[in-house]
Amino acid sequence: MTVLAEIAGLPKKSTQELNQLWRSLFEADPPQAGKHYLVRRLAWRIQELAHGGLSQTAETILDGLARGEAVQKPISTLRADTALPAPGARLIREWKGVEHVVTILEVGFEYQGRKYRSLSGVAKAITGTHWSGPLFFGLRKGGKP
Repeated sequence: MTVLAEIAGLPKKSTQELNQLWRSLFEADPPQAGKHYLVRRLAWRIQELAHGGLSQTAETILDGLARGEAVQKPISTLRADTALPAPGARLIREWKGVEHVVTILEVGFEYQGRKYRSLSGVAKAITGTHWSGPLFFGLRKGGKP
């Protein structure tokens, strides 16, 4: 049976059958919850077992949130097409006759002693208007090299 077919069949099962499936997939007693919750959670578990769980990055972010920390996305989660240089590298852009230098950090960017979560935030600080950061710094087609 395919994962999709197994998930599609969950709502048709009785609560007793769902509880039995819960015990086999989680190796624990099911919670005292409604059928709708059991179906959703079992669907997640079936997919998790078939395709893998959360990525390490997602788990780290969720752990931080659970501890009440402000969590920022690591640079590695940015889109691959931005061709972002390694942390420590500097991006230099001249704007209206002034040279602006941005340092790439492990998490975020530093510009004029301030940390930014995105290159677009830095571009906005420089220009006063919204820009695509990768485009502004020439990391994507259409921007100045």
